[in-house]
Amino acid sequence: MRAAVYRGINDVRIETVPVPEVGPGEVLVKIHTCGICGTDLKKIHSGSHDAPRVFGHEMSGTIAKVGEGVTGFKVGDRVMAYHHIPCGECYYCRKQTFAQCEVYKKVGCTAGFAPSGGGFAEYIRVMDWIVGASGKTAGLVHVPDDIPFEQAAFLEPVNTCYKAIQLLNLKSDETVLVIGQGSIGILLAALAKRTGATVLTSDLYPERHAVAATFGLDHPLDARGDVVAAAKAVTEGRGADVALVAVGGNALIQVAMAAIRPGGRVMLFASTQHGEAPFDPAAVCMDEKTLMGSYSASVAIQDEVTRLVYDGYRTGFDLTRLISHRFSLEDAVAAIELASNPQPDSLKIVIQPGT
Repeated sequence: MRAAVYRGINDVRIETVPVPEVGPGEVLVKIHTCGICGTDLKKIHSGSHDAPRVFGHEMSGTIAKVGEGVTGFKVGDRVMAYHHIPCGECYYCRKQTFAQCEVYKKVGCTAGFAPSGGGFAEYIRVMDWIVGASGKTAGLVHVPDDIPFEQAAFLEPVNTCYKAIQLLNLKSDETVLVIGQGSIGILLAALAKRTGATVLTSDLYPERHAVAATFGLDHPLDARGDVVAAAKAVTEGRGADVALVAVGGNALIQVAMAAIRPGGRVMLFASTQHGEAPFDPAAVCMDEKTLMGSYSASVAIQDEVTRLVYDGYRTGFDLTRLISHRFSLEDAVAAIELASNPQPDSLKIVIQPGT
């Protein structure tokens, strides 16, 4: 099969590799759509993972083969696969901090080499704890015939966003500032709006605000201006109740902290690079502002997110509108290049091996 193989920092090559063999309890999935996530790009550009690997985890497709003992799935089924599923038993799972579970940190989908998702390839092997068995929560999800593969590929990123929104426990009388209107920023803002909160969106590009408007986000702020002053102007001078930082850049943490009211919350969603970021500790102590984070998906909301994405598509919550560019697998290097250098008209970029 063909795959986009990571060979080193900033080095991804289209190669022919073996189709993965599946064992008992596992399935082989032929990939239809795989989105490019910012964490994929971080790994490619930073060298945080050794080579070779095949990245990609926002994926959907069709089961091509089932291993011995698999129940509930058959060849031809349309599915989406989460690449992480927790053990459900450890201390972190009991506290529902699933992303810190050691089993969760293991990747359960691969196109060969070290397991790394594998969605930038024609086929992936889905391991047994992701497929699951009777009575066990797992990460292989059926996709109904009326739901496009492109919509289903958003299940994992929607889960990560919905988890963050739930942690914030938003109220209908609150104002939320979402900094960054890439596809993830729009998802966060759209999900925040569903709580009844007033949502302000900040971005540099009018093209992105135009897409956000199709999701009912009607309070755009020009990020080239004074976002802090704008947030205070619509909240009687207090500042937003919540600021969500949906784009990397440690300098934006200070902007977010300045834009919220005393007692408000700042949620870091895109701060996945280790480093140091300055902020005023008195803002946390004396002004009682909360600085918090959210990372990856939660199995506890998996069923709810599935209903949200599927029923949402049927009622107008069409996430395929967030896809700005579609690339064949043979053009995956160009897709990664574009995703790494976002343009005003680029949002979610997907690779579709079947095209």
